[in-house]
Amino acid sequence: MIDLATHADQQLSPTDMAILDATRACVVDFGVRRTTLTEVARRAGVSRPTVYRRWPDTGSLIAELLVRELRTIVTDTMPDTGPGRERLVRGIVAGAGAIRSNAVFAKIFRTDTDLMLTYVFGRLGRNQRTLIELFSTVIRDGHADGSIRAGAAEQMAAMLLLITQSAVQSAGTVAPLLAGADFDAELSRAIEGYLLPPRDKDCDDC
Repeated sequence: MIDLATHADQQLSPTDMAILDATRACVVDFGVRRTTLTEVARRAGVSRPTVYRRWPDTGSLIAELLVRELRTIVTDTMPDTGPGRERLVRGIVAGAGAIRSNAVFAKIFRTDTDLMLTYVFGRLGRNQRTLIELFSTVIRDGHADGSIRAGAAEQMAAMLLLITQSAVQSAGTVAPLLAGADFDAELSRAIEGYLLPPRDKDCDDC
């Protein structure tokens, strides 16, 4: 698996980790709007000034939490071996499923959808840049092994990000028609079709 989370966590102190863990618990229990730095500090066992010295407001703290959550998901779901196209299809589908079932993201989708648009989908932030860099690397591997069609790796990665964000964001709205294994299968086909190289025109038996 791709290990993005370990290095990031090594840069955090035990106090930082305790604050982020407390923030996670608050968001799961209360949602983003009702999460306060006072409650985070209480659950982390630190003073409010200790939290303020690290994150100036709730928004920056929530953003940091979401970066950590996504890095953990990517670490757990993106394969680091195999052909490029297979790795991307498997990793993106598994990652999309993990985001939908993640307690933090699920709570925000239920209670603070507009904030999800701000934190995750509304701007090209650290999460998006991390994913574009990761997708670009795997796309280049796919170019080298012949499993992914030709194209500018970063542009293709950006489109994969848009496809994935749309699928994750809209999954709930189409759940009566497309959910579970069927959703994963159709998302797999969409990504596979986008990345698939053109068939050899001289190959009559393909």
